[in-house]
Amino acid sequence: MMSAWRPWSGALPPPGRGSWSWRCCWWVLLLGIAVGSVGPWMSAEACPFVCTCSGSRISCVDQEMSITAFPLLQSEQEMENITDIYIANQSRFSSINDKDLRYYKNLRNLTVTNSRLTYVSKLVFQNNIKLQYLNLKDNNLSSLSWRIFKHLNISFLILTGNPLRCSCEIMWIKLWLGEEADTQELRCVEDGGWRKLLSRLTLSNCEVPMATLSTSKVTVKEGADVELTCNTSGVPSPELIWNMALVTSCDIETSGHMSVMRLSNLSSLDHNSKITCSAENIVGEKESSLLLDILFPPNITKLSDAIPDHHWCIPFSVSGNPEPQLKWMLNDKPVMEGMYIMTMIHDITEREYHGCLQLDNPTHFNNGLYTLVAKNIYGEDQKTVKAHFMEEPWDANVKDPVYYDSPPVEPPEDRVAVYVVVGIAAVAFTGFLLMLVILKFGGNSKFGIKGFVLFQNIPVEMVSR
Repeated sequence: MMSAWRPWSGALPPPGRGSWSWRCCWWVLLLGIAVGSVGPWMSAEACPFVCTCSGSRISCVDQEMSITAFPLLQSEQEMENITDIYIANQSRFSSINDKDLRYYKNLRNLTVTNSRLTYVSKLVFQNNIKLQYLNLKDNNLSSLSWRIFKHLNISFLILTGNPLRCSCEIMWIKLWLGEEADTQELRCVEDGGWRKLLSRLTLSNCEVPMATLSTSKVTVKEGADVELTCNTSGVPSPELIWNMALVTSCDIETSGHMSVMRLSNLSSLDHNSKITCSAENIVGEKESSLLLDILFPPNITKLSDAIPDHHWCIPFSVSGNPEPQLKWMLNDKPVMEGMYIMTMIHDITEREYHGCLQLDNPTHFNNGLYTLVAKNIYGEDQKTVKAHFMEEPWDANVKDPVYYDSPPVEPPEDRVAVYVVVGIAAVAFTGFLLMLVILKFGGNSKFGIKGFVLFQNIPVEMVSR
């Protein structure tokens, strides 16, 4: 639902009016020059003296110094930064022509109100694809073509206060705005001068055109010929237009409300291409489209050397319709795909499949000639590429320390020190075991501790004898 809101103009009163004075303006300008930049405001030279400008907005509302066209700034870059233009109270502003807004490529909001605007070119917004808000309130427009907005995505269109003429040429406004036409109280002027609500406008011989193609999809084999028919209807009589981008040659014959297109020797390059037939008159436009489904054998358009990434990858691109079945051979033997080797499809375009044979940590056993075989019911294609991941470990020329060097040998002195420590520990442990045995069994031996205790009660002289 469109909304008739009016954006704040943001315009400051011109120098010499209100609280702004030339002294303030010069002070701001000099301050900007002192710091090397005027900040978000443009320099005085960049903005026309009858308007006020910021980095993204132009406002021209002075009634005494009326402009006749949209202002041009000093550079294209400054104009590309503009997103809002507000024009009001301009008695000499009467038309918007083809190239008036060509530099304002990022324009989103445009207001031209309370002026003498009587004409808007059909091509005026061809460079303003971002335009969303258009306010043409209180001007002198008697008609407005729908073709102006054909390529735009306008969210708000305000036309209140224009002397629109009740004719087929404005019927599209009623159809497009719907209930919003009543919200804006849009009226049109009849031949007798009466003003009628646009929502109540009914006209004979004023119909939205229609276009109908003979089919919505064509499925044929490459090299075949095809004939397509488009029928149109509508009042006034519509213009019939074919729109397509094909490699295949075509011939078109149109008679009245019917047109026939003949395609000869269809190319596989046109697979999934869109063909559109449209009907246009002053009330509006309708179109009908179809897709070309061309059947053709596989063609391997790319098979590249293996590249290391997170995994090793052998990149490939294959075309074919229906989708080809892919099979890999390594040195003429089938590749058994599984957890560590698998075919991955990363992208699908209109007619091609792009992917790679993914290998996780391949070794010298995976070296060799890889052959990709692509096959469908219309034929097959194959290509071969050599892949080398790792040298054989028994090769005398191998110098890769990461994969092939033996573990480092410990220095001899370190090894002897280890043996000494182990030997001392073994002797100590053996002595400990012997002491346990003596303590346990020494009391029952005549040479043990018991005999030693008896000797303790004998005088020293007797012992010495």
